[in-house]
Amino acid sequence: MKRSATVLLTALAPVSWGTTYAVTTAFLPADRPLFTALARALPAGLGLLALARVLPRGAWWWRSAVLGALNIGAFFPLLFLSAYRLPGGTAAVVGSVGPLLVIGLSALLLGRRPTARALTAGAVAAFGVSLVVLKAAGSLDTVGVLAALASTASMSTGTVLTKKWGRPEGVGPLALTGWQLTAGGLLIAPLALAVEGAPPALDARAVGGYLYLALANTAVAYWFWFRGIGRLTATQVTFLGPLSPLTAAVVGWAALDETLTPLQLTGMALAFGATVAGQLGRGGGGGAGAGRRGSGVGDGRVRSPGATGPAVQAGPAGPLAPARPAGSPALARPAEPLAPAAPAGPLAHAQLAREHG
Repeated sequence: MKRSATVLLTALAPVSWGTTYAVTTAFLPADRPLFTALARALPAGLGLLALARVLPRGAWWWRSAVLGALNIGAFFPLLFLSAYRLPGGTAAVVGSVGPLLVIGLSALLLGRRPTARALTAGAVAAFGVSLVVLKAAGSLDTVGVLAALASTASMSTGTVLTKKWGRPEGVGPLALTGWQLTAGGLLIAPLALAVEGAPPALDARAVGGYLYLALANTAVAYWFWFRGIGRLTATQVTFLGPLSPLTAAVVGWAALDETLTPLQLTGMALAFGATVAGQLGRGGGGGAGAGRRGSGVGDGRVRSPGATGPAVQAGPAGPLAPARPAGSPALARPAEPLAPAAPAGPLAHAQLAREHG
């Protein structure tokens, strides 16, 4: 498959994650972010396992647990926490520092020196993030900011390790995705039970919302995401992460009457423009064929320095969130892609972006 087609398919993951906020606020029970994370991850993982019919072997049992914890099990709850405590949109844009984290981790774990293009794009993205954060400095919560950074670091580390370890011989991205979603869901399950108690009663709308999250938003989206990690450099993949908050902001503006201040729009434009510039470069090598079997990655062997290119969220960076309408209280609804909205008040909270998650 051509590199452009691979990029487009991989980009569908963060775009899908960007719709999570609208789905959770419109269809899902309020104030059950951990149950939503569990319902999103575990059924999707078990379904993919049933389709792939392949279980981990040897070292891949602990590798799958580590990747599942980083990309799903830790990423989702941390992103939820940041969404509850930060102003709308801030948690999402903080995820834009993911490329810089991945560039550094790629140098450390993959032996890939960053290019000037990647560093410049990452720095500009971080500057755009700072505009958003500084604008809302009066209402920022320290725990929320640390949680947002930790969620980004978790997903970034998972992305780089996924690139480093590749896949076992004869195992495709479908099985690898199922392993990680199942491991992450099993980690979230006891936390959800301890914090939120028994599952809530679900009506038809909620069931439909959870089906969308588990199937399109998680099983398919993460399959595209991990498939892209195997074919692109990690940096190229991570620079697609800001498509999630961009999608969330557009959906929030079009459907939920949410707004962004001019300064926030400027910061987001800089961050998103920088991610596009980073995607245009190879980020240090390892183009569309990087990470496939036979490169020292697909068969589970550790790649020697220089074998493939660097990595980049949000994560997915995973899914992130749109901005809160002006005047809404600081602790109004959770703004995470997986976190349901509060029962009353304006629909404005940061969305997750990566289902992670």
